[in-house]
Amino acid sequence: MPRRPHPPHGPLGTRIVRRLTRRVTPRRARARLTLLFGVLFLATGAVLLTITYLLVDNSAGRFVSVHTGGPDQKPEVEIRPGPGPFPGLRGGLGDLARELRAQAARQHDAQMHDLLVQSGVALAIMAVISMVLGWLVAGRILRPLRTMTASIRQISAHNVHERLAVDGPADEMKQLADSVDGLLGRLERALESHKRFIANAAHELRTPLTLERALLEESLIDRDATVDSFKANFERLLKISKQQGSLLESLLTLANSERGVDRSEPLDLADLTEEALLALRPRAELRGVRIDGETAPAPTAGDAALVDRLIVNLVDNATYYNIPGGYVEVTTHSTAEHAVLTVSNTGPDVPPDQVDRLFEPFNRLRRTTGDGHHGLGLSIVRAIATAHDATLTAQARPDGGLIVEAAFPLRAPAPAPHRPKRPRTGTAHV
Repeated sequence: MPRRPHPPHGPLGTRIVRRLTRRVTPRRARARLTLLFGVLFLATGAVLLTITYLLVDNSAGRFVSVHTGGPDQKPEVEIRPGPGPFPGLRGGLGDLARELRAQAARQHDAQMHDLLVQSGVALAIMAVISMVLGWLVAGRILRPLRTMTASIRQISAHNVHERLAVDGPADEMKQLADSVDGLLGRLERALESHKRFIANAAHELRTPLTLERALLEESLIDRDATVDSFKANFERLLKISKQQGSLLESLLTLANSERGVDRSEPLDLADLTEEALLALRPRAELRGVRIDGETAPAPTAGDAALVDRLIVNLVDNATYYNIPGGYVEVTTHSTAEHAVLTVSNTGPDVPPDQVDRLFEPFNRLRRTTGDGHHGLGLSIVRAIATAHDATLTAQARPDGGLIVEAAFPLRAPAPAPHRPKRPRTGTAHV
């Protein structure tokens, strides 16, 4: 049986920080930099030695000219035996020139050999010195990196609010520290959002569970309970169970939306919007809300099911958070770069500083027990928009309500393959 992999230990923030510290290895980087300095010095020294050797070799004289006497006299040299540069040598100038040339060649070769040996020894000594200096310089260069590594190792999920806050010139190390601080800031916000999400989800699930327990205990404690009372309790339990199922389905949709788009296909926001409005108008009429739609071609690409869910959630929320006799306006159009969906509605006043919070999980304008709305609809909308690289903006209307705009990347219109329409129930994840 294959061994199951061990689950990662510790919270998400701790695991990310540990991975960062494992990738940062200043000792190994210092050794690599030192070796690089040494290799570069040896290479440049060898090139310089070669150039010097060639220059000296070409500049040394190898030919000796000897001339004695006047222009009309035959040059002649006579070397007597005894001490001197050429003992025992006797002959004409040609023999002397050849002997001098041979002597000069031997002397030149000896000098070049000495030059090569002495330069090689000097190069080796300087290479060792350059390695030592390279080690010291690399240590000084990497000192801020070691400081950052030590600080990162001290950061965990409990103190993710701490920052490196490296001071100094705007060099690569400062940019790296600022990038790590930015990453820690995003990680802190993600962890806080994760904690709020868990707390809100636990609260949303705890309330119906408490009601279920109370209904069950009431049926057990009441000795005079009748069939009708049992039936009433069971009907309430069934309603609560449906609400819990709706909440879990919304949570699953939110998780799948945040995961990203697995497949992308050509689609038109106008077609999806018309289908959504056709399914949602009957429910809006029951609430006394009018839905107006004006669709123009808005071609884009993405997961049709997720984009459809985005449209349904926006229109359903605009219908629910409305006023009697109010309306919802839905339009689609395209610009030079985007396919745009706009949903605006009448409704209660929304403080401008609270608009962004409406897109957080479990945040809603008003809380009504048993209304089937959990505050996840706009969170799902934001997750789907992010997965499709769409820009989502929202602003409060002066006379109440919201204007929400989703701008998807524009795609050139192309004939899409025919596919059957999906069955609709008019249900939104809210």
